[in-house]
Amino acid sequence: MERSGHVDTFARDHLPPREQWPALVRDRPELHCPDRLNCGGELLDRTASRFGADRPAFRAGDGTVWTYGGLQERVDRIAHVLTGELGVVPGNRVLLRGATSPWLAACWLAVMKAGAVAVTVLAQQRTQELATICEIAQVSHALCDVRAVDDLTKAGVPGLRVTTYGGEGPDDLFARTAAAPQSAYEAVDTAADDVALIAFTSGTTGRPKGCMHFHRDVLAIADTFGRHVLKAGPDDVFAGSPPLGFTFGLGGLVVFPLRVGASSLLLEQAGPRQLLPAIAEHGVSVLFTAPTAYRAMLDALQEAASPQDVSSLRRCVSAGENLPAATWQAWHERTGLRIINGIGATELLHIFISAADDAIRPGTTGLPVPGWHARVVDGSGAPVPDGEPGLLAVRGPIGCRYLADPRQREYVRHGWNITGDTYVRDADGYFRYVARADDMIISAGYNIAGPEVEEALLRHPDVVETAVVGRPDERRGQVVVAYVVLRAGAVADAEQLREFVKEELVPYKCPREVVFLDALPRTATGKLQRFRLRGPGPAGGA
Repeated sequence: MERSGHVDTFARDHLPPREQWPALVRDRPELHCPDRLNCGGELLDRTASRFGADRPAFRAGDGTVWTYGGLQERVDRIAHVLTGELGVVPGNRVLLRGATSPWLAACWLAVMKAGAVAVTVLAQQRTQELATICEIAQVSHALCDVRAVDDLTKAGVPGLRVTTYGGEGPDDLFARTAAAPQSAYEAVDTAADDVALIAFTSGTTGRPKGCMHFHRDVLAIADTFGRHVLKAGPDDVFAGSPPLGFTFGLGGLVVFPLRVGASSLLLEQAGPRQLLPAIAEHGVSVLFTAPTAYRAMLDALQEAASPQDVSSLRRCVSAGENLPAATWQAWHERTGLRIINGIGATELLHIFISAADDAIRPGTTGLPVPGWHARVVDGSGAPVPDGEPGLLAVRGPIGCRYLADPRQREYVRHGWNITGDTYVRDADGYFRYVARADDMIISAGYNIAGPEVEEALLRHPDVVETAVVGRPDERRGQVVVAYVVLRAGAVADAEQLREFVKEELVPYKCPREVVFLDALPRTATGKLQRFRLRGPGPAGGA
């Protein structure tokens, strides 16, 4: 590895042993990068010099537009504050929390330029989740939207220095940046293989896994999927629903547009009914969202009293869950647009199998994105014949590197990343999704670990046992169903349990249905029989 630019070497020190990494493949010229690289400087400073400081970079829902020059000024002032009065040194982990906005994106870029490590989380995440993430990543500083600071404060993370933005008073980041030096901030001389961000994902055990990605990895997603499938240009306007706490959103709304000199509309509220009018109002041309949202937008288009204008769109990207062929066809018939389906993973940062334009085959995910390689294997890692289901194995310029987590050995096998998805490859090389190979529930594009929801339910004093599974759902792909055994004499109140979980976890993890049982189905040896709880319809109960 190249000499690190980090003073705080925690991230590099906690990379998995090199022999546990997957094979990294950089077999295309665009994936070759210098040994010294700072992705923040590359995405912002170099792009501004190439395309001009007066071009729009970020747009807000209220019509505010930040040019590349204005973005540079704000980012550099934040970086000065971080490394000046806040005492951040290269390699420190900085947690970022807030609604999707130009300010949150600017904070991320400032962390990159300062050579620190970004740990971007969701504004919805609750106290216990935040405390666990901060513990695993040994987070020292946080930049947090003032509206989302309460849960972070309640987490009581020892030594965490929290700075809010969007508020009032001399300690708020807005006030600090106003008084910060106006001089340009030169990006820290980081190595291309210095850790730039730690993205957290939940495994089947429910304990979050920190995925460590390098500065070169951030550019690699733009130079593979962005360059060869998306094919965006400087006049494009990006928008979408995924928050910046998900790598799907970080790539689609920040990295991809900045790499090509385009602009991005960053909406705090980006549900289907907010996206539709925003597309017309802001001339959105590239849209990122999940299949659930496309189905909801179709309904809204049909219900609208007056026609909704989506004529500015030229690229629609779907990921986060499987895109049914029926949804693809309905969207194409209604809008004339071909949805670009794709599969990505937090461990691999973004999309690695996809197809666009005439290469699209509805009902399939697509082909390996240029720069990526994929195959379908059996449990021993041997390729299976085309047409037979097996585990999806992927490798390319980015690989899974968990932060000090023994599950590294599960995800990386025989030099390949094993994503946990069951796939079939056809004779033409197209990959078709079959199902998840583990107990992860994918609902409306969100990954939900059933055991994590179980742990939350078990913290309720009336719950004795519980099992959480995903049930097939036409609109959401899956919905979360909790089977619960209560203590003797307890009242079976499904809504009260749902509200309890909402106080413990991000709301989207809350069970949509709670079923009360006298006992959970188990084998003679006591093992839970989850397969008996899954099914196409309700199993009774509340």
